[in-house]
Amino acid sequence: MKKLIWALAMMGALAFCQPVGAQGDSAVGGPVVEMADSTLVEGASIEELIGEEDMAAIEDMAAEGNGFHTQLKTKFVEGSAGFMSLVALTLVLGLALCIERIIYLTLSEINAKRLLSDIEKKVDTGDVEGAKALCRDTRGPVASICYQGLMHINEEMDVVERSIVSYGSVQSAKLEKGCSWITLFIAIAPSLGFLGTVIGMVMAFDQIQEAGDISPTIVAAGMKVALITTIFGIIVALILQVFYNFILSKIEHLTSQMEESAVSLLDIIMKHKLQRA
Repeated sequence: MKKLIWALAMMGALAFCQPVGAQGDSAVGGPVVEMADSTLVEGASIEELIGEEDMAAIEDMAAEGNGFHTQLKTKFVEGSAGFMSLVALTLVLGLALCIERIIYLTLSEINAKRLLSDIEKKVDTGDVEGAKALCRDTRGPVASICYQGLMHINEEMDVVERSIVSYGSVQSAKLEKGCSWITLFIAIAPSLGFLGTVIGMVMAFDQIQEAGDISPTIVAAGMKVALITTIFGIIVALILQVFYNFILSKIEHLTSQMEESAVSLLDIIMKHKLQRA
C-alpha cells in the first residue's frame, strides 16, 4: 500500500508540473506513463516495484482525472468566461434562495392535528391562556393562525373568522417570500445562454468576414461558444426548476394545513361559546 501511495504522489507531482495545454497527454499511454516506464528505482521499473494490479489502479485513476470534472471545466472555459460566469452566478444565487426557502418551509411544518387536539383540550377545560401559550411556543404558520383566533375568542364568530382569514393571508405571503426571485433566475439562465448563442454567431460571421472564406474551422469556433452557453443556460434553468417545484409542493402542503387548521379552530371556538352559553 505504501508503494501505491508513493507512486500516486510521484504521478501527481508530474501531472502538476505539466503545462495546462499538455493535460490531454497525461492520459494512459501518454508522456507520464512513458516516463514511468523508463524511471528506475534501484534498478527496477515502477511496474516491477509496485506490481501490475497497483499499476492498473493508478492508470484507472489517471483516466478518471480526465473525466467529467475536467471536461466540465474545459467546456466552461471554451464557452466564453464572461457569459459562463454570469450563468454560474445565476445558478449560485438561485440555489441559495432555494435552500433558504426549503429550510424555512421545513421548519414551518408541524403536527397540526396534535396541536389542535392539545388546544381543544385546554379550551374545553377553560384554560384559554394555556392554549395561547401553547401556540406561542410552537413554531410555524398554523400555530400563529391559531393564536390569532384565540386572541378574539370572546368576540363574535364573524370577527374571529375575519381575523383568521386575514392573518392566514399574511402567513401565506411569508411562505411565498423569495419565490419570485427564483422564477426570475429560472428565466434569466436560458436567456443568458441564448444571448451567448447570438454573440457566438456574430463572432463566427466576423471571423468569416476577416478570413474572406467560409471554412469549417473558422465557423466552428463561434458555433462552439454559441452551443456551449446555450447548453449550460438550459441546464441551470432545469436544476432551479426542480428545486422550485419542490418548494411549491411544500407551500401547497402548508397552505392546505393552514386551511384545515383554521376550520378546526373555528369549530373549537364555536363549541366553547356554546358551552359558556
